[in-house]
Amino acid sequence: MNISAQSEEAKEVNLLFSGLQVYFVSKLNALALQFGEGKSCKSVMWECDKGKHGGGKRYDARDKTLFNQASVDVSQIHYEDRKNKALECASVFSVTIHPDNPHVPSLHLSVSWEKMKEEKACWHIMADFNPPIINEAALDQNIFSQTVKKSVGRFYEEGIINGDTYFYIPVLRRHRGVSHLYLENYSTGNFEEQKAFILAFYESVMDCYLSIFSAKLMLQPTYTEEKKEEQLAYHTLYLFQVLTEDRGTRTALLEHDKNDVGILASLPSHINRDILSLWGEKMPAPQDLLLKQILKVLPKAVPTPVDEKCKKLLANTIRKHYKKYPIE
Repeated sequence: MNISAQSEEAKEVNLLFSGLQVYFVSKLNALALQFGEGKSCKSVMWECDKGKHGGGKRYDARDKTLFNQASVDVSQIHYEDRKNKALECASVFSVTIHPDNPHVPSLHLSVSWEKMKEEKACWHIMADFNPPIINEAALDQNIFSQTVKKSVGRFYEEGIINGDTYFYIPVLRRHRGVSHLYLENYSTGNFEEQKAFILAFYESVMDCYLSIFSAKLMLQPTYTEEKKEEQLAYHTLYLFQVLTEDRGTRTALLEHDKNDVGILASLPSHINRDILSLWGEKMPAPQDLLLKQILKVLPKAVPTPVDEKCKKLLANTIRKHYKKYPIE
């Protein structure tokens, strides 16, 4: 049993995120009924220190005819009783959807509420749109971006600038996707107003994405092997960004080792390790060493499976690297 943080705000955030999770999972299950084999998502629980310092619940998609990988996670860790911890509470809601059909874009959403001891709480808000086949993405990108713009209003410009910076991959000179929003340390000073904003924003973005998902499947229900190879190459890029560039992933893995599979739930099911190996020579030291270690724990096959066992090995690899080579 996971024990919740004791502050009223932390409890309300957990309720908000749990409600969003129910909404999103119901939408994924509806997609599976309409376009797949009707297999509903399965739930997975995890505990931090046997639940004493929180934990979480993740729903993983089971309908593999529709989803390459998809998960909806709510987690909360708290250290109200630990004087040596600067973090009082962190709650996270995250969604990743990688469709099986390469014509359908991937989606990543994340919002976290963080409270450091002796400091005011703040939110970190993300939404990014990730089509594997870029030359098909212009219309969908515009629809998604306009929805985001309308939903965040006056915060849009700040969010786009931050998002483009956050998801840029310097050694490859490109972004992970085509539309990125990141609001760091979001706060209006009004807790109820912030909650309403979060709820409206993520429901709006999810509904927009689902309409794109459905339209793509109806317009392009089949695909060629060439398009599937493009998707595999893109999934390789996605993994590369998550494991070598993503600050959120790095921070979460260094905080604890109780939810490695959940933290890396955003990774696609397969990549191309041959493509990944080509990027090592582009990386500065000591990040080139990280990629070498990542390649060591990845299976040798192509397509290269990234299963739960592999995710645990990758998580340990990343932790060891940053403990040896900490980023200031």
